[in-house]
Amino acid sequence: MLRLRLGPADLCRVRFADRLHPVGTALLACQALHDPDTARMAPGPAAGAAAAVGRVRAAASVLRHLLPARGRLPDFLTPFDGLESVAAGLEAIRATPARRVRAEVAAAYADLAVSPLRRRFAEADDEAMGLFGRALGTWHDGVLGPHWADLADAHRHRVAEAAGHLATHGLDGLLNALHPAIRWEAPTLTVRTWWSATVSGTGHGLILLPSPLAGPHPRVLVEPGRPVLVVYPAPMPRRVAASAADPLGRLLGTTRAAVLRRLAGPGRHTTTSLGRALGISLSSASEHAAALRAAGLVSSVREGGAVSHRLTPLGAGLLGPDDVPTAGRA
Repeated sequence: MLRLRLGPADLCRVRFADRLHPVGTALLACQALHDPDTARMAPGPAAGAAAAVGRVRAAASVLRHLLPARGRLPDFLTPFDGLESVAAGLEAIRATPARRVRAEVAAAYADLAVSPLRRRFAEADDEAMGLFGRALGTWHDGVLGPHWADLADAHRHRVAEAAGHLATHGLDGLLNALHPAIRWEAPTLTVRTWWSATVSGTGHGLILLPSPLAGPHPRVLVEPGRPVLVVYPAPMPRRVAASAADPLGRLLGTTRAAVLRRLAGPGRHTTTSLGRALGISLSSASEHAAALRAAGLVSSVREGGAVSHRLTPLGAGLLGPDDVPTAGRA
């Protein structure tokens, strides 16, 4: 159990990560997708990992050998820097001082059998680090790459959802609603994670990152001079998870495609009912309906105090047989 004591300087800088870190997400996913619960949270990446062949399968084998199968990963493998791309993240890892690499990898390998490759990796050997970087890049591109847009969409959805919770329940309510393994009793955030300690915040704030690839427990990264990072499990929204092989979602965007499909169902569809059915705000439902209307896919008419939306023939023509719900499924 980790007990994190946060001071005023941390609490006035609580924020959500604005995007997923390509390398950090890949490193967590390499380990976490072996967990059945995590695989259910991210079905697209899980299926991709299970079906890996050729170079991707060989890369997975290297990563499985170099990374602990579960538990805490060496902190330097999930850097703050390198958000721009996989290459930038790997460069941030390569910039880690050799002394830190040796200390953190040695601790991670405490319960693992010694092998020549593990020994060279723990010694920050250039060739071993290069092999690791190439394997991670190949695995990311083969397993997460095809689903990255969906993962990013899921992240935006969860952050928007949490922002709404913060607006209505305050910071105390937000922190206590993040995950069952996270509990807030001022001034301490208690996290059931992979390591136990009582530590103080860094004075640089707290960054929250919901992710379907965090694994079975939240992850916490505490580095001096940096905000504390808390990555916690959050399933992909159902409509996002279902879009991995969805050409309409790729064309229109996941949420907009979901709005179009909803309008294909029976009954009256107002802006309010669309928002409730799809788990989006009223303003977001209105925005998506307006965009579809501008493209000629939807028509809208005011009926009393509400605006009702219907598919146009052009909108209906974009949908296939499986996109149209029956009365029993609506």
